Amino acid sequence: MRETRPALAETLSRIGSLIGDGRSRDDVLDVEQLSNESGVPRDVVRMLLDGEEPPAEDITDRIVRRIVHLRETRLRPDGSRHSYDEIAASYGASRASLSNLVNSRRKTPSPQMPSRQVPVEQVPSQGTGERRPARSGGPLASTQAGIETFFFGQPNGWLSAEPQASLDNALQSVLHGLEGEAADPMARLRSTHGLRELAARAPQLAEDELQLVTDWIDTILQRRNAQRVRGSGSDSSHTEGH
Repeated sequence: MRETRPALAETLSRIGSLIGDGRSRDDVLDVEQLSNESGVPRDVVRMLLDGEEPPAEDITDRIVRRIVHLRETRLRPDGSRHSYDEIAASYGASRASLSNLVNSRRKTPSPQMPSRQVPVEQVPSQGTGERRPARSGGPLASTQAGIETFFFGQPNGWLSAEPQASLDNALQSVLHGLEGEAADPMARLRSTHGLRELAARAPQLAEDELQLVTDWIDTILQRRNAQRVRGSGSDSSHTEGH
């Protein structure tokens, strides 16, 4: 596993290098979506994107917060939340054990101090026959693994992962999309400029010709954005003069 802080910085640096002219990081990074996918609160996602350190958080509080997040964002087909009964039953626990865990931590936040360690155990991975190592700290690893598996196969460790690692994992789809655009100029035309007619004709162009067209459109967009900025400044000065 990569070190979480350098890994996140590396991913963000790579994304920045691939964004290209005519777009900003805000154009490709959706804070709401990243928060939903990673389980990291929106304000913490913004902090991490800006290179800041997230606030300290007890590991059990983090796990419980992400359990609540999963119930609120990974809903049944009818739009309702999964019950504690069905979640707990999926890994052989009782509703009371899960609801008591969540409700106790939500009602009485714990102080910022190291969580107690639990013995390492081997947890069966449902459906694969493999055994996954338990994680120390927070609720028993069997509880964490069971909940992660229930909610559409979240990866092992999703509930307890540090914010940097969680966000880095969520950013991988963005990075792969940008890498695809870099390798395929047609993708830039479709996703960035939305020029359907030109994109439809693009297969008739050679790769170097397509790249020229894409760069030309980027130049026009930059010029238009600069004109808007100058226009806004001019309007503001005119208003202040009166």
